[in-house]
Amino acid sequence: MAGELDARAAGGKRLSDKVCIVTGSGQGIGRATAKRLGEEGGTIVVADRVDESATRTVAELREHGVEAMKVLADVGSLAGAEGLMAEVVQAYGRIDVLVNNVGGTIWMQPYDKYTEEQVILELERTLYPTMWCCLAVLPIMMEQGFGSIVNLGSQSPRGLHRLPYAVGKGGIFALTKVLSMEYGSYGIRVNTVSPGGTAIPDRITSRQQIGPGEMVEIDDTEEVQTWRRQMGEDIRNQQAIKRSGMPEEQAAAIAFLASDDASFITGQVINCSGGQS
Repeated sequence: MAGELDARAAGGKRLSDKVCIVTGSGQGIGRATAKRLGEEGGTIVVADRVDESATRTVAELREHGVEAMKVLADVGSLAGAEGLMAEVVQAYGRIDVLVNNVGGTIWMQPYDKYTEEQVILELERTLYPTMWCCLAVLPIMMEQGFGSIVNLGSQSPRGLHRLPYAVGKGGIFALTKVLSMEYGSYGIRVNTVSPGGTAIPDRITSRQQIGPGEMVEIDDTEEVQTWRRQMGEDIRNQQAIKRSGMPEEQAAAIAFLASDDASFITGQVINCSGGQS
């Protein structure tokens, strides 16, 4: 039975019969979200560029009675995002929910240490996939007259040592606000869940992997370790709840915004960060 996927769902079926795309759902918050939306009755499209992790998520969903489909897609380009949406529409005829989860910082260091290439790679990973997926899905949702988009933000715009990543996530905040105003009249809601530090115990794909078989080098010098400790202390000092979040806690917030329980909520950034401010 699907009830074993996420016990936090407490039996709610808020996403019954809804077609839900979750990008980057092979691991971490994306995987937890796919499980939570499936637990709540959704038909889940597991979109990931890594076959191993996507296959794992789909298999787990199907084992628990959830209708699930795997789409291998690189949404770092508009063509990749459009291909994903087209494949889902061909299979199910509509898209009810899009969760833009793809992203994640690569380097942690003061801004003056970044190279031009590093800045570009951070933005390509963090900002562009969400922009392209929104651009690709909006015509579909406009035509059908409904849809819920949930983006993934971050607390990094208030933090240390990840400025290009923080700029990308700040761009997602702006994207959320503007799209909610532009497309609310079409029945489309756009919101963001903004996680704090979240433990990812099921990682298959390293942060260093920027493409199939393509890795970048990350220094692990004593200086870099000091920067990471400073960043961790900065996060903890701002938190009311002094621990890392769990992917399932982020998924619970995402499921709420995706569902009709949030039918009058749009353009909002919901912090799921242990009280980080």
